[in-house]
Amino acid sequence: MMEIFLAAPVASIIFAITLAASLWAFSNENIYGEFILNPYNVSRGYKVYTVITSGLIHKDWNHLFFNMLSYYFFAFQLEALLGHWQFGVLYFLSLILSDLPSIQKHKEDIWYNSLGASGAISAVVFSYIMFAPRAEMSLIFIPIPMPAWVFGGLYLIYCHFASKHARDNINHDAHFYGALSGVIITFALHHNIFNEFVQQFSGAAK
Repeated sequence: MMEIFLAAPVASIIFAITLAASLWAFSNENIYGEFILNPYNVSRGYKVYTVITSGLIHKDWNHLFFNMLSYYFFAFQLEALLGHWQFGVLYFLSLILSDLPSIQKHKEDIWYNSLGASGAISAVVFSYIMFAPRAEMSLIFIPIPMPAWVFGGLYLIYCHFASKHARDNINHDAHFYGALSGVIITFALHHNIFNEFVQQFSGAAK
């Protein structure tokens, strides 16, 4: 554990805080009222801080498990590739940016709420894809390995479609815009990333 912390201290701290906050919310429902994102309120300047705190809590154990599992697989590796403070900037900035479309879309829906770290974790996954586009990825429920860049493209298509048509109470907009934020912020922090991305394919073709 100490080796992981020393190699990726920022990712480790975010992991621990998210686990602690989610477990706190599981045992104290008042925390949901304080931490959850309500676009109606935020668009009117009330509880603006929830664009951050909503990413620290989760609906239930399954929600927490799958988000933290994805985080575990990619966040610690990404911090080593991107840098320590850069990882922190990417995570929290994408957490905010992934919520902005939902705030605009649901600003008149007083009963709409959103929570979970999915937007920021999507950003982490897509930032990692920029560094390792030819790595293999797959879904837990569909264990068919595919190149990361293919996985990323299919993921964006699915999120866009689900945002338009799904009725599963999942904030697919946060997933989609979190992924895009991850790519944009990675480029802002690591200007040569697109050249490196292309070079991995040109190198493989030689």
